[in-house]
Amino acid sequence: MKGATLRLAAVAACAGALGLAASYWYGGSPLQRSDTGQRALQAMADASAPAPPAGVEPARPGDRIAPIQLPDLDGNLVDLAGIAPERPLLVNVWASWCGPCVEEMPELQRYALAQGDTGVQVVGLALDTAEGVRGFLQQVPVDYPILLETPGPADASVWLGNTRGLLPYSVLLDARRRVVKQKLGPFAPGEIEHWAAEPGLQDGS
Repeated sequence: MKGATLRLAAVAACAGALGLAASYWYGGSPLQRSDTGQRALQAMADASAPAPPAGVEPARPGDRIAPIQLPDLDGNLVDLAGIAPERPLLVNVWASWCGPCVEEMPELQRYALAQGDTGVQVVGLALDTAEGVRGFLQQVPVDYPILLETPGPADASVWLGNTRGLLPYSVLLDARRRVVKQKLGPFAPGEIEHWAAEPGLQDGS
């Protein structure tokens, strides 16, 4: 009984620390633009996350992502790694019912348009239904690809490193589809350019 109590206290402490970090984050602190702060927040999320199901290996920086195939809004099965070959990907996990996700969508759209046909390709990964996403996009349209996934303990976002299931969640992949960095929480205006400005993205070096 004592051991169980200690484990429960440890989990509660981790959860409390994560909550404090999240409130600090969303309050607009300097952590919002700090890669060190973002790594610390990701580490706290990982520490307090439940163990993934057997066979699921969440990606970490430096890992090549596992094969992921998901339907688009028309029901066509799409290979995530095959989108925009030889270009980096910024995969943004979101949902139409997630307030911070909705708030950052215009910023993602602005960044995607600025990248043109040769820069970083933005991809939305919606933990949502096709109907929910279509309804949302009628109000806030975006031009970048949107893939659909059913939320769950082994969904695509978990494979991409989202061990806590928090939204929004973004992953930057280089041209060889290796994880460069991961981010919990929404992008502030003008933040994406700094966050995604990593050497070697285009050639995966």
